[in-house]
Amino acid sequence: MEHDALDAGEARYELVISVDARRSGQYSDAEKPRMRERIYRVLETAFAQAGVGRDAVHMEDRGDGVLVSVPGRIAVTRLLGLWMVEVHENLREENRSLLVPLGLRVAMHVGPVRHDSRGISGRAVDLTCRLADSAVARQLLDRERADLVLAVSDSLYVDVVSAGGKFIEPARFSPARLALKEGEVSAWFHLPGRPAPDIGPIAPEEPSAPVGGPPAAPVGGPPAAPVGGPEAALAAMDAALAARAAAAAGRRVDDSDGDGDDEDGADRYRAQGDLSVHRNNVYQQPVHIGRVTGDSHRRD
Repeated sequence: MEHDALDAGEARYELVISVDARRSGQYSDAEKPRMRERIYRVLETAFAQAGVGRDAVHMEDRGDGVLVSVPGRIAVTRLLGLWMVEVHENLREENRSLLVPLGLRVAMHVGPVRHDSRGISGRAVDLTCRLADSAVARQLLDRERADLVLAVSDSLYVDVVSAGGKFIEPARFSPARLALKEGEVSAWFHLPGRPAPDIGPIAPEEPSAPVGGPPAAPVGGPPAAPVGGPEAALAAMDAALAARAAAAAGRRVDDSDGDGDDEDGADRYRAQGDLSVHRNNVYQQPVHIGRVTGDSHRRD
């Protein structure tokens, strides 16, 4: 890819594309070269079909996938629209002769990218790779038995996808919250040739916890974007998450004086279910298990 200067300190806003193969670790050493050939054939043919010269983009090999950056002079809509259509059709053509079809997870994001003699780097690159490797992308591909899943960042959806365009249908994208190593982010997912995916039953994202620390709380997403744009969709997701948390955990009972303690100095909690069965439990401090009767000051 030609640049005015290969300066690692100079950031350029570019479209970053991460492409990963499904279950690449299950391919044998003899099968992996053929898998890689198919990936490159699918992507490079799609670039040619979309009118994007191979020498106009930067491509890095990732063993089981490819990392791509596209300069700003090439319209992002061409990659989101026509290029994705061609990738999907080429992949379907490849899979017609395979007993085990090749599945691809593709992610896109626009952000500052730094080039050096060895490749590209930056937070935009990190985020794009995280989206392609997310649990939602992996499980959508498997559960829906799809050939291809596309994940786009929230900013790319708002700035480009939501406006629509040739082969770009925003109504066919569904939002989800992802808890990544860098923190919680929003993303949008699309299965080419299909309606907006139902993300509700997808298992939540579970990022790796730091050594010695507890795992991060999983976060999921609703099935589809409600009417009202991305802001309404994200607000609905937050409300759904709050409802799930309230249903899963006991609610603390506020006392009359607001000091957090009841009359005997102990915290009080209300839990659903029968707590009278408490065999084999471990208690970290003295507890009282009983139930409150009609007289609120009397305990059984």
